[in-house]
Amino acid sequence: MSEAKNLSSVERIKMASDGLRGTLKQSLQDNITGALREDDQSLIKFHGLYQQDDRDRREERSTKKLEWLYSYMIRLRLPGGFLKPEQWIGLHHVAGEHSTGTIKITTRQTVQLHGVLKSSIKPTIKTFNTLSLDSIATCGDVNRNVMCSAHPGQSALHEEIFRYADKLSQMALPKTRAYYEIWLDKEQLAEKKEDDPLYQDRYLPRKFKIAIAIPPNNDVDVFTNDVGLIAIIENNQLKGFNIAAGGGMGATHGNPQTYPRLGSLLGFVDSEEKLLKAVYGIMTLQRDHGNRSDRKLARLKYTIDRFGVPAFIEELEKRIGFQLEPAKPYTFTERKDHYGWERNHQGRWYYTVFVENGRVLDDEKLPLKTALFEIAKTGKANFRFTGSQNVILSDIEEKDKPEIEELLSRFGIIGHTERSGNVRKNSIACVAFNTCPLALAEAQRYLPVLISKIEPILYKYALQDEEITVRMTGCPNGCGRSSAAEIGFIGTSYGQYNLHIGGDRLGERLNTKYKENLGEDEILQSLDELLGVYKTERKQGETFGDFSYRKWISKN
Repeated sequence: MSEAKNLSSVERIKMASDGLRGTLKQSLQDNITGALREDDQSLIKFHGLYQQDDRDRREERSTKKLEWLYSYMIRLRLPGGFLKPEQWIGLHHVAGEHSTGTIKITTRQTVQLHGVLKSSIKPTIKTFNTLSLDSIATCGDVNRNVMCSAHPGQSALHEEIFRYADKLSQMALPKTRAYYEIWLDKEQLAEKKEDDPLYQDRYLPRKFKIAIAIPPNNDVDVFTNDVGLIAIIENNQLKGFNIAAGGGMGATHGNPQTYPRLGSLLGFVDSEEKLLKAVYGIMTLQRDHGNRSDRKLARLKYTIDRFGVPAFIEELEKRIGFQLEPAKPYTFTERKDHYGWERNHQGRWYYTVFVENGRVLDDEKLPLKTALFEIAKTGKANFRFTGSQNVILSDIEEKDKPEIEELLSRFGIIGHTERSGNVRKNSIACVAFNTCPLALAEAQRYLPVLISKIEPILYKYALQDEEITVRMTGCPNGCGRSSAAEIGFIGTSYGQYNLHIGGDRLGERLNTKYKENLGEDEILQSLDELLGVYKTERKQGETFGDFSYRKWISKN
């Protein structure tokens, strides 16, 4: 455990925050500035918000001696990524009234809005509350949104497994009522601070992420999470879960102490009680032993590597009072979304819409936001979000399918989804510019443009049908999981990216940096060379990730 005298500034802010209350009420009442007080900028993350500014306008406003154009991103807590149609309608209106208008589907199966002004935060959160939605603990040093394999057609047991996302989310919620007092004007129940056995008054050293995968599809990138749970199904019965721990994609350029890591399998549990105890135990272990001095080294992956996996398991078993069983066999055969129409075992229909980089908006090419709003107004389809930033129109009855299909066709959604190439549909990008303060380069605004220039190369080598995974992040923090792609781009400066290759298609092997600081011309030239060799030298059925690992990475 870190010595108290070496605590980072964020640790001190948390412990002095009065249960995450800080001076947020006073900050919100300050109309002189669009920003919050410095300490409150850290605390607001625990309430599901980030303070940001429009980086496209920084220079202009600085020249005019104006304050930067501050606004806030707000992210919803949606375990497993599920919204009812009436909730989507409410979200649509909130996005139009209080944000940039774009609904952003994240890589963690939830949605976030950007551009919310300080004066609009409370009205936004209050509106969400009327829809039975909240943003509690979607950011900050706590458990974030819990993911689960998205498509109900994945397994007849999907509904049973899906419920674990909410159970884990509820278990890991902070006990403070600060959210309700500050944003919903609830009365403070007592002078005494709330007792929080899990988070105490220090919370976790860094963010914590949990995901549940249902083999054979690793659509949640289960090993990139602090805790990854793999459902074990035998004879159409849920037998329990394999538990992996220690995944995380973030790193820092130039700091070799930081690195992306995939989770290590710890073992198997055969009951809900044991699962919840084990996850709780992992969180307390991280709480007590995570690095609280250097936030760059504070994720669970570094704690596990300091312990070593065997010693970590031993300490965990002491805390939970039982031994983990050996991990059970499982097989992943894919890591992707299934686009278009599919039917589940109950006869309900599902349509997966391709949403490029998760941006739901109307533009000159596609009225996507309007289309989804009109579908929501029918009340005949739920909305499920995927870890690849797409939306599944779900739980559609046979009698209602023609109406939904007519709307999808009328607004061009079916044509858009079917026309989009496989590489484009297997791409992910983080937000980056113009709002993320950590971004060094573009991502979601640039990756579609870059793919349009990569596609002719794919056609040149007759590789257009390959489902190569391409991911881009504007910095090395890993929100777009670039390190777990067959081709990963990680921003180093504006217009410059490191090119990573050799990750596998299933999410079970990280990629490796191949070239540094490439501009667009150099990226396209490098990919032309790599794909040309892949075309002529690959083995039958060999993916680009496996080939590039064999050809260029494993020999080094």
